[in-house]
Amino acid sequence: MKKIRVLVVDDSALIRQLLTRILEQDPAIEVVGAAADPEFAWRKLQQLSPDVLTLDVEMPKMDGLTFLAKLMAARPMPVVMVSSLTARGAETTLRALELGAVDFVTKPTIDVASGTAELSCDIIEKVRAAAASRVRRRDGAPPPPRLAAAASRPFALVEATDKLIAIGASTGGTEALAQVLPGLPADAPGTVVVQHMPRAFTKAFAARLDSLCAMKVKEAEHGERILRGHVLLAPGDFHMEVCRQGAAYYVRLHQQPAVSGFRPSVDVLFQSCAHALGRHAAAALLTGMGRDGAAGMLAMKSAGAYTIAQDEATCVVFGMPREAIALGAATCVAPLSAVADALLSAVSTAPVAIGASMLA
Repeated sequence: MKKIRVLVVDDSALIRQLLTRILEQDPAIEVVGAAADPEFAWRKLQQLSPDVLTLDVEMPKMDGLTFLAKLMAARPMPVVMVSSLTARGAETTLRALELGAVDFVTKPTIDVASGTAELSCDIIEKVRAAAASRVRRRDGAPPPPRLAAAASRPFALVEATDKLIAIGASTGGTEALAQVLPGLPADAPGTVVVQHMPRAFTKAFAARLDSLCAMKVKEAEHGERILRGHVLLAPGDFHMEVCRQGAAYYVRLHQQPAVSGFRPSVDVLFQSCAHALGRHAAAALLTGMGRDGAAGMLAMKSAGAYTIAQDEATCVVFGMPREAIALGAATCVAPLSAVADALLSAVSTAPVAIGASMLA
């Protein structure tokens, strides 16, 4: 079986050694080289042709973002960013994902050696997922504006106060959500989102989405009401559930153990929607590794909700949607470009034409 060939790029000799040691714990991974700066990394890429690159955000001679932009324009390949768990690190990492990085892992800020070792399973899993991911050439340009089109879209709600949209995503989800959510108009039903992401990153990610969307996007707070025209993003390290009180919906945040390997978990959100909303909901499960959200989506479909799985061709990693489809949890399968329309069609009186395949 062919091994996954990895090149480690980091200006810290300690981090290079630790990442190499961690990755080579997996018999399916081979670290073929390491580089301390982008210039040396570029030469190594030509010589070694690795399958995956791990890339530090901050390095001498050329910062990680500049190198990533050049790489994705000239030689697109799976890249996993290695980021600091800080506000600045979050902003930089989100920009890296926008430029084409598949995923990221975080550096510990205290006790680097032991802290990185604790992340071993996460690092290995993300490198393996990156090796199987789809990457495309990027030109480094910012995403096109979508706000005006979404804001002007005619939209007729059925039982407006009763409808709700739930979305789950993981690897590749930051850019998938940046395409789906701007496709929803300013008066769309209240929307709740789980994206697998650490605590320090979700607030910055919500702010980024808010700048792209007609709806108001923010990081959710415990007990917050879900309102039409608003998107609530689960904060990192907190499960988010939907609760109903009379005619109103609220979010409940808690730190119960991880579910399906994650906190926040899409399964936790979707299971709560099945219980609290039944047919008054529509759900979408987007790109991501693993199976989180599949069982929850089946519960939603069984309760009468309309459910959408992103198709394989447009997923960065076809893991979570594939599992949902295999369980029979998806009402339809849609390319990413059609997900927003499919969600709107599910919660509106006016049918929306969508490019989706229906499943029995």
